[in-house]
Amino acid sequence: MVMSNQKITKKDLNQISWRYILGSQLNWNYERMMSSGYLYGILPVLKKLYGHDEAQMKDMMRVHNQFFNTNAIFGNLIMGIDVAIEEQDGYKSKDTVAALKTALMGSLAGVGDSLFHVIWGTIFGSIAGTLAQSGSIIGCVIWIIANVALLFGRAALLPLGYTQGVKLVTTLKNQLSAFTNAATVLGVTVIGALIPSVVKASVPFVYKHDGVELVLQDTLDSILPAMVPVLLVALTYWMLGQKKLNSTRVILIILVLSIALSALGILA
Repeated sequence: MVMSNQKITKKDLNQISWRYILGSQLNWNYERMMSSGYLYGILPVLKKLYGHDEAQMKDMMRVHNQFFNTNAIFGNLIMGIDVAIEEQDGYKSKDTVAALKTALMGSLAGVGDSLFHVIWGTIFGSIAGTLAQSGSIIGCVIWIIANVALLFGRAALLPLGYTQGVKLVTTLKNQLSAFTNAATVLGVTVIGALIPSVVKASVPFVYKHDGVELVLQDTLDSILPAMVPVLLVALTYWMLGQKKLNSTRVILIILVLSIALSALGILA
């Protein structure tokens, strides 16, 4: 059997990295989820490694079109590790890379979602949103820069996985769960700290009797500062957990509720 002696170059790694970034959600479906996007990304490398043998090429395409679902950003890291193993062992690595993808996609999904969707988006989004609300164009600039930086950082993960990925995953294997929990706690803490500054809601009712004036909002603040925003966030969180409610319906409910309570003078 003729073996391919093609070596993977830096150009190849950059090519498949950007192919995966642009196509990771390609043909996303409930049967195999991100498999089509993964296959589209790695296809140039498969052609280089197995193009000499049609049977091997078809078999490896089937392997990479199996169920795959992880955090889209960390998918680049997994693909880099995959390519390094396939370049070294060729077609013999078929079962290894299939097992590798299965083992890594779940654990890295938790880390990636916590790190990028919770922490990164919350911190930069809240800063950008707060500045934008005050009329500063810097808010828009910060959000654009944060996303561009994330995009190119994601592109660099595939070459990193190719050169160091196996070592990184082996070293951090027992720490992934702790890191995920720590990232989640940090994200929740940041969100909690942002509630009083981002959610603006108060009770305007003032009770007056015989020259005595009681501002209800001051009383609520003495019990728990920013109680109303906290209760609104808690209500929203509870509604998002209900089976018959999705994010769109919750937004509509909050809009209607806010308008109605404001018209009645209950909330300001």
